[in-house]
Amino acid sequence: MKPASIKVEKENITIHWKDSTESRIALRYLREECPCAGCKGETILLHSYRPPKLPIAHPDMYTIKNLKMVGEYAIQIWWKDGHDTGIYTWEYLKTLAADQSGEGKHKYEPLL
Repeated sequence: MKPASIKVEKENITIHWKDSTESRIALRYLREECPCAGCKGETILLHSYRPPKLPIAHPDMYTIKNLKMVGEYAIQIWWKDGHDTGIYTWEYLKTLAADQSGEGKHKYEPLL
């Protein structure tokens, strides 16, 4: 499952997949579901780290400055506010596209 094209629009990112399907994800949702450790947390040597919630949302948080392919499996996104550590795999992007219509945030397994 690889994209044929990726188009960044004002409020969405549209991915046309090689299997002729299309995924459209709101930029706000894409940023809020950034998979990096700084946004979602991580577990190191059985110690869990949960990052604090951002107190204030800034409009630049939801604007893509640049993106690039990471190998053959993902994209890395540079947001206009300087955040650039999230790597979004193709599978994760498909999951986000399917889940964004539901209520609430993406469900993550609890950290140990």
